[in-house]
Amino acid sequence: MTSSGTAEPAILGVTELTSDPELGARLVESAHRILADLVREGAALGWVEPPSRDEVAELLGHAVAAVQAGDGALRAAYLDRRLVGLGYWLRYVRPTHRPHADLEKIAVDVAVQGRGVGRALTAALIADARRAGVEILTLDARGDNSDALRLYRSLGFTEYGRLPDFVAVGERRYDKVFYMLDFRRQG
Repeated sequence: MTSSGTAEPAILGVTELTSDPELGARLVESAHRILADLVREGAALGWVEPPSRDEVAELLGHAVAAVQAGDGALRAAYLDRRLVGLGYWLRYVRPTHRPHADLEKIAVDVAVQGRGVGRALTAALIADARRAGVEILTLDARGDNSDALRLYRSLGFTEYGRLPDFVAVGERRYDKVFYMLDFRRQG
């Protein structure tokens, strides 16, 4: 693993996480802390209120099961053996959509945002999707999440749609923006 003075996080997959009992045992607690803190700060992760520990455990269990079935990828970013970010994609369930996958969550601890963790996680997940034979990797994001949208564009994603005022957070409304990365066009 890297030292805290190094900008590069260690990006681990499910195999590395499950082969290290200490990291595996702490994954749910650490992920819950990051996700709950981000949602409290207003992050666009799909929750209005911070998720419970059980919700995070279920989410991670679902992602790990998908990875084990060949239907997803889960990546975790560590600095000094401390979880600082995570993300995953899942294949679409419909038979006609199976060649494609959706990047469902990318979450980076507030304390390390702006240090390349989100970029490293997303790049690793893109590489996993390419290796898995995914043809199109999609994602959606809240329209006011300009840093994330800029990151996705810089990694080759293009916008393919937008639902105005679709996301409701109390009385506030935000656009839902759809992005895609078409591996078929990249050769």
